[in-house]
Amino acid sequence: MIDHDVLSVFCGPAGEFGNELGVVQGLEGASPAERLRIARDLGFSETVFIDDPVRAAIDIWTPSVSLPFAGHPCVGAAWLLDAPQLDTAAGVVTARRVGGVSWITARPEWVPPRTFRQYSSAEQVNELDVPRPGEWIYAWAWEDESAGHVRARAFPGRGDGIDEDEATGAAALLLTATLGRALTITQGRGSQILTFPKPDGSIEIGGHVRRIAK
Repeated sequence: MIDHDVLSVFCGPAGEFGNELGVVQGLEGASPAERLRIARDLGFSETVFIDDPVRAAIDIWTPSVSLPFAGHPCVGAAWLLDAPQLDTAAGVVTARRVGGVSWITARPEWVPPRTFRQYSSAEQVNELDVPRPGEWIYAWAWEDESAGHVRARAFPGRGDGIDEDEATGAAALLLTATLGRALTITQGRGSQILTFPKPDGSIEIGGHVRRIAK
């Protein structure tokens, strides 16, 4: 087994839930095939490889593909490294920590297209069955539109064992860009993602992070 940290990213208000993230350090020379094997073995929705802790250069993998950018790995890596920015394949992600919330700033164009399906109530989202693989689906509904509260679930559809993603920062970023307003998103079992659109078109994504194991 590869030594790694396990973080929970986008925890709920009481520190519960969150999307688990594997963070691997010390394997800067690992090939793409080795990274894919490790990501599959660890089995998290995403695993981050820290390629340069000084520059905070990271490489993100799912159990089936590499990703230029993803939200919960960037929030988790920035928290673990206590870094003001991350160097990703998509670009430089800035980071900050305020009042226990870890924030990153990223751009919507870094995120691959998703299929967004809006439902009329949070109850409808709660009752959804996992769809068949083949399409990356983000299902959402307003819980309180005036307050910007959203209920969401995410179904990556890659057929790699991750049928539902507990908390998906990249999809939250795209939804925020589409709606043009700050959101508080409750996803999965009860994880919480905070978002805020900025004047230059970038989006801040934030949440609580805790270490589960090392």
